[in-house]
Amino acid sequence: MGQDFETLVERHRHEIQVHCYRMLGSLADAEDLAQETFLRAWKARDGFEGRASVRTWLYRIATNACLDVLARRPRRVLPDQLGPAGEPAGPIEAADLPWLEPCPDRLLDDAAPEDAVIERETIELAYLAAVQYLPPRQRAVLVLRDVLGWPARETAAALETSVASANSALQRARATLRERLPARRAEWTVGDPTAAETALLKRFIAAYEAGDPAAVARLLHEDAQAIMPPYTLWFGNRTSIVRALSLSLDPASPDCVGRFRMLPVRANRQPAVATYLRRPGEHDHRWFGVTLLTVEAGSITAMAAFESVPAAAWGLPETWPAEHDDHGPAGKMQSDA
Repeated sequence: MGQDFETLVERHRHEIQVHCYRMLGSLADAEDLAQETFLRAWKARDGFEGRASVRTWLYRIATNACLDVLARRPRRVLPDQLGPAGEPAGPIEAADLPWLEPCPDRLLDDAAPEDAVIERETIELAYLAAVQYLPPRQRAVLVLRDVLGWPARETAAALETSVASANSALQRARATLRERLPARRAEWTVGDPTAAETALLKRFIAAYEAGDPAAVARLLHEDAQAIMPPYTLWFGNRTSIVRALSLSLDPASPDCVGRFRMLPVRANRQPAVATYLRRPGEHDHRWFGVTLLTVEAGSITAMAAFESVPAAAWGLPETWPAEHDDHGPAGKMQSDA
């Protein structure tokens, strides 16, 4: 493989990173494990006999590298998995937990093999949250079989187990996912953003930037949920969400966080907004995070606001980009902002 090694493997870098992200639930860990995969591949290059494609060989290395990590780390979580919904009650404190992290669509687009796309049902936040409940080897079998479409024999060989054991693990993994995935998942908006979804996102941005909780309320399903990693507190209905917004958006409230500016983006094949916040007494709008939305039948049924994700992952600066000062609520939804 020698001097052609870098050329052979570099074309698969992004898809290997996405594979590691599915396995680990962390964008930062996925970057590290993709690098670890190529380091292991480089060390083992003389033993590559060409019986399988380079792509299959790299996936095998990456999967086992992820299993090594999963053997010594706890599963990643979201706030609604930790306890019942709560009510807004003043300031809250961040919790140092292994939070599940979102992934920008710009990486998914770069990772898709030629003439293929990464479908939402295998990368959406709810799917990844359910996958976190699987033991590591069940998780690996599920991803190799149901996401990558590997045959049972090839999956068993990659994990150095029997076909019977791999099939048994797959059955158990599928059963767990059926229990953990939302019942109305099939009703969610899929594929490219529709005109209605784009219009809904524009209204969402306009309502937040205006600091208008009532306008946000009109976009939410009555049973809408809102989670806010790294905070364990979460809200389980529209009333609680709007009550919290009334505190955080009202300049007269002691709990006011400031004023928001937002840009439409995409994450995990879901509509999302990149958020900048100007806190009371400050001049600049600074990077705040990314909020993913779940849309059903024209209403927002879930909001997942991640404050700890880096702006660079979305190709955005740390302070509000001046070129968007006049974007209004009509900014174009796109994968990489």
